Amino acid sequence: MRASRPNSRAKNVFHAVCCDQYGKQVGRKLLRRNQVLAYFAQMESCLVGMESCGSAHYWARELQKPGHQVKLIPPQYVKPYLRGNKNDYNDALAIAEAVTRPEMRFSAINTQEQQDIQALHRLRERRIQERTALCNQVRGLLAEYGLIIKVGVRSLQRKLPDLLEDAENGLRDVFRRYLIQIQQQLQELDAHIDFYNDLLQEQNRQNEACQR
Repeated sequence: MRASRPNSRAKNVFHAVCCDQYGKQVGRKLLRRNQVLAYFAQMESCLVGMESCGSAHYWARELQKPGHQVKLIPPQYVKPYLRGNKNDYNDALAIAEAVTRPEMRFSAINTQEQQDIQALHRLRERRIQERTALCNQVRGLLAEYGLIIKVGVRSLQRKLPDLLEDAENGLRDVFRRYLIQIQQQLQELDAHIDFYNDLLQEQNRQNEACQR
């Protein structure tokens, strides 16, 4: 059995501990990123436990190729098995102990297709959050000029042209230039969101589960 844990240095350093069938530690090794696959490729098939964190799904898929059984454990389930001072080797040993527990809950290993879909949702959600934050900020700024805009992205987008054309609303030219820039930003964010929406619709049409 092997347990490995990438540390926080950009996932470029891994700490692996080796345990026998009785759970006794029989070795440990620090691995650079470019050493990981070669290290596991020279071993007989074994159980590999990893903390479910950034890049873990990639490594899990790669380590399955030479025949290893890989299990990903959510970090909160590893913590109770930590003994001694917290360091990378002790963390890896905790993973090694946790991975053998019969009641342990594991994370499913994502395929590349599943990660593509996950990335799409995350990118789309990020743009939506950026648009919402921008709209909230603009409404707050306009309120300081006595101009109240209803909540909602579309309400603000419909109102911006009127604000720019109204010469009697008390806005100075410099602030109108701000509004023009904001209007362009909203249009760009809309274009990004529409792009992701189109991809999402395309994937839904191709996915049997979504069709059901």
